Amino acid sequence: MRKVIVLEFVTLDGVIQAPGGPEEDTSGGFAYGGWVAPYDDDVAGTVMDKQMNLPFDLLLGRKTFEIWAPFWPQHADGWPGVMSATKYVASNSMTSSEWQPSVFLGGDIAEKVSKLKHQPGPDLHVYGSANLLQTLMKHDLVDAFWLKIFPLTLGSGKRLFTDGTIPAAFKVTESQVSPSGIILVNYERAGAVTTGSLSGS
Repeated sequence: MRKVIVLEFVTLDGVIQAPGGPEEDTSGGFAYGGWVAPYDDDVAGTVMDKQMNLPFDLLLGRKTFEIWAPFWPQHADGWPGVMSATKYVASNSMTSSEWQPSVFLGGDIAEKVSKLKHQPGPDLHVYGSANLLQTLMKHDLVDAFWLKIFPLTLGSGKRLFTDGTIPAAFKVTESQVSPSGIILVNYERAGAVTTGSLSGS
């Protein structure tokens, strides 16, 4: 079965909005777009190269798709997989795009993503897509989080985890810290949350 893997740049306080540039997503008056740039280093770049050169299709929210569609056709030399991947777009308003191959998913997104997971094909990678993410997490459709955690707080902006997040356990499958302080960590689902008591010595 295909996995849904969420790949996000995230601040210490959980913000995922507009990591790539000042004009990427200014909704809500967000003024810190481009917050990843000062921390870019070779270790983080190597991890990104590895992840972007895996076989994958993309699962994106409409806003993220609209940001990516004009950008990637002009910048795909290093990561051609972005162009060849099928782009599954969660949207009730968009039905077509010049950026192909693209498939638009309207209606019950959770049901449609569940069906996608059971179809043959590569894993589904999710970038950005804050609103879509909440739907995926609410319906327990996320199999893994591949996070790049940056050493800063922003105080406002779209968050990775909100009140709709379900209780779930994860295990670390890969981790390292880059020279600029980015924690690069992959988490995979590990069943339900378990609890217990810490016994004193």
